[in-house]
Order: sequence, then C-alpha cells, then structure tokens
Amino acid sequence: MALLALGGASLLAGLDAALGRAGVWAPVESPRLASLHGVVMVLGFLGAVIALERAQALGTSWALLAPATLAAGSLALVAGAPVVVGALLLAQGCAVFLAVYVALWRRAHAEVVAVEGLGAVAALLAAVLWLWAPIPAIVCLLVTFVVLTIAAERTELAFLTMGAGAPRRLLLLGSALTLAALLTVAWPAGGTRVFGVVLLVLAAWLVRDDVARRFVRTEGLRRFAAAALLAGYAWLAVAGLVWLVGGVPVGPAYDVAVHGVFLGFGMSMVVAHAPTILPAVVGARLPYGPVSWGPLVLLHAGLAVRVAGDVAVATGGGDLLFRWGSALTVLAVLLFVVVSFVLVVTARARVR
Repeated sequence: MALLALGGASLLAGLDAALGRAGVWAPVESPRLASLHGVVMVLGFLGAVIALERAQALGTSWALLAPATLAAGSLALVAGAPVVVGALLLAQGCAVFLAVYVALWRRAHAEVVAVEGLGAVAALLAAVLWLWAPIPAIVCLLVTFVVLTIAAERTELAFLTMGAGAPRRLLLLGSALTLAALLTVAWPAGGTRVFGVVLLVLAAWLVRDDVARRFVRTEGLRRFAAAALLAGYAWLAVAGLVWLVGGVPVGPAYDVAVHGVFLGFGMSMVVAHAPTILPAVVGARLPYGPVSWGPLVLLHAGLAVRVAGDVAVATGGGDLLFRWGSALTVLAVLLFVVVSFVLVVTARARVR
C-alpha cells in the first residue's frame, strides 16, 4: 500500500505539471516540474504501478525494489534533486524491473512475458538515454514500454478468444515495435514513420482479435471495460497515423501523438483493468458501478477537446480549446481516483 501511495504521489505531481505545461492554473507552479511531466507520469506513476503488480506476481521481496526505486527517482526529481540523480534512480528501477521479467520468464517461458520484457528494455533505454537526450528524442521508447505492457496484458487475459497463435503474433509485433523505437533514436526522420506503421498494425490486430468488440454489446463491467478498450485502440491508431504521416511530429502534432498514446490509450487501459489489477496489488475489490462511466467519458471527451485545440493552434487559432481539454483530462484522472476510492470503501462497508 505504501508503494502504491508513492506512485499516487507521482501521479499528483505529474498532473500538476500537466496543468503547468498547458498554461492552466496549477496548485504548484514550477517550470522545472512542468519540464518533468512526461518522465514523472510514464516512469514514476505508470512504471511504478506496473512494476508493483509484476512484483506481486513474482512473489519475492527483492522485486519490490523496482517500484520503490522508480517512485523514489520520480519523487526525487519532483523534490528538486539534480536531474542526474533522479535519472539514475529511474534507470536502476527499470533495471530491477527487467530482472523481474527475467525471473518470470525463467518460471514460465511465455511469449507474453517476453513482450513485457521488451517493454522493460525500452523503459531502461529511455531512462539511460534521458541523461543525454531530450524527451522528444526518446518518447517512442517510452511509448513502446506502455504499449507492449498493455498489449501483453490483453493477450494474456483474452488468450482463449484471441487464439493459440496470438502470443507469437504479439511477440513479432512487439519485436518490430521495439526495433522501430530504436530506429527513431538513430534515424528520426525514417524511424518515426516505421514506428507509426507498426503502431497502426498493432492497433488493428487488437481491435480484430480482442474480445472488446463482442463484449461491448453486453452489460455491466464487461461492456464498460470493452468500451474503454476500444476507445484506447482508436487513440492508439490516431497516434500511429500521426507518426506515419508526419514523420517527426512537432508542436500540436507531437501533442496529439504522445497524449493519444499515454492518455487515450494508456489511461483508458488503466481504467479498464483497474477492477482486475487492484485486487492483485492491494487486495481491495473495486466493484463496477454506473458512476464508473463518468471518468472514462470525461477522459475521452477532454482528450477530443484537447486535440481540437491542437488543430486550432496548428491552423493559427487560439489555445483556449487546448487549455480546456488539458484541464478536463486532468480532472478525469482525478475523478477516476476519487470514484475508485469511494467504490472500494462502500464495497468494504457492505461486507461488514
């Protein structure tokens, strides 16, 4: 629970930084914090939470060093420590995280674990390269980490319906995405287009083979999760299209691609999988309720407004829509945390 709280602290810091970057009022206004937004959110929050879940799956105490070090690196940066200190802690956390996957692979030689391991390799490379390179130069490595982790989770959960060949197909796609991400570092102009193609293929495969298309016609939690999945796949395709058509995206195009993945795809998957993951991480049941739709709808509506704002800025308009969309997506994430907490507490109260 303490490690999850540290990840939550990184989330709050990252959201504050998001507001600052968007030119919206933030509780803590700091140009330094705003510049750290991407690393804090991807490695400090998502990385720590994913590493915590994997550590629980491995069941060894040393594995907890991964989420602990990732959270420590993120919070050190937030607290004002030299960037090199935070970056080294994040790199150490990613190295332990990769060791966790190696241990899981030795336990069961599963393709999905290998794909998750590729994601951890991408995260480690991003953390190390961040010592010398700006975030836009390594962002495809961070995207690879998030996308492969989630795609592997989907393949594992939907194995029976996706077919016996799904893990191998995912391993091929995951290997291609990792190589494309590396290519973006060495040859940005061509690598980003290749990266976009692989993202589009991966999104199309997930839409075709995942159970979401069938479950969205059902009711309750299944329909809710399926809607979150399909919306996430759509944003993943949008991001892939931007990288394919635009090459190295800058300005509004960069914002659409990056937040299409991390918000539209990544956060949507967090919302979809929370009822499954939370019990495994903290032992608390997160029940589904009609109120669960609120954060999900607000997240995607806010992101759509933000993208409309990006288009407006790119065509010479003002940034009002962009700032409103940014604020709405931050509000959606905060609302998700509040709604989840209320649902967990009320579920416990009913049991008692």
